[in-house]
Amino acid sequence: MPGPSSAVVTSAPARILLGLMRIAVGFVFLWGFLDKTFGLHFPTGPSRAWINGGTPAQSFLTGATGGKPLASFFQALAVPAVDWVFMASLLGIGVALILGVCTRLAGVGGVIMMGFMYAATAPWVWGSLNPVVSQHLVYAMVLALIPLTSAGDTLGLGARWKKLSVVKKLPFLV
Repeated sequence: MPGPSSAVVTSAPARILLGLMRIAVGFVFLWGFLDKTFGLHFPTGPSRAWINGGTPAQSFLTGATGGKPLASFFQALAVPAVDWVFMASLLGIGVALILGVCTRLAGVGGVIMMGFMYAATAPWVWGSLNPVVSQHLVYAMVLALIPLTSAGDTLGLGARWKKLSVVKKLPFLV
């Protein structure tokens, strides 16, 4: 089985599509950060903006988990430090994916975030729109695909990034 390289997917149209997919998913994360920080009304209003005292992660953990099987676990995580971790993750994952750098770390971080959000919203509980597959699982699969296909090398800075000495010394930064 070949290791990650731009040769994993050799079709030029497929590589371009992977690059565009990576950028689009990166923008989903970056937009989440911007909207939650500044309250741009998509969906966060100004009164709930992080810069105005809003609590993005805490609000999700207490609001979206109500009545779900793991509610007590996720509601116990609703502390201010989690807002900082959540917001830093949204920003870091978004920027890394858009630029095509550090896609392995961004992919792993994004999969973890999506896994937590999937478990927190418990779509398998009656009343969900789809009891099996949610957007969180779809994003997790895309986030896993990005580093596996070296999608950062096409329409991104991934190939240059991998040549940096610090990245060669610390392969988790690929």
